Amino acid sequence: MIRVQKILILCVLAMLTTIESADSAPKLSLKDLHGQTQKLAARHGKIVVLNFWATWCEPCQDELPRLSRLSQSYAGKNVQFIAVSIDDAKDRAKIQPSLQRLHVDLEVWTGADLDTLDKFGLGNVVPGTMVIDENGQVVARVMGEARDEDVRTPVDWLLQGRAGPAPPPLLKRY
Repeated sequence: MIRVQKILILCVLAMLTTIESADSAPKLSLKDLHGQTQKLAARHGKIVVLNFWATWCEPCQDELPRLSRLSQSYAGKNVQFIAVSIDDAKDRAKIQPSLQRLHVDLEVWTGADLDTLDKFGLGNVVPGTMVIDENGQVVARVMGEARDEDVRTPVDWLLQGRAGPAPPPLLKRY
């Protein structure tokens, strides 16, 4: 009985350490492609894959279609993919044609910039991706072009109730 209690205590301590080491995603309020205000906080209760990209970014052109396919593989699950453009206002007319050319079917927000990336702990490199849990805690960040497993690992870990080791909190892919 004492051994079971020790194991339970260690499990609780491990969970608290994971929770304490996670940081809350900063507040984010931007416009979608229809001009409607969208807030990251409104996604509370969902796992969010937040990707920062730009029309002029070559690695983004490769990554966005992959993220779009990944999002389809999580259809029906509590996961939402959002692509956040850091294009300047003068270049926003290029967003929709880029998405069509790349066959990307993701929710897209506009109005972010390099300061937004920095605020989210992604430096000033695009693309940049983060996985945020249902409580608004950042679980993983990818600086540079995310691979499928860079996104799947933290998302699956969250969907499976955080079973097994936590995913790496930061990956640099540049």
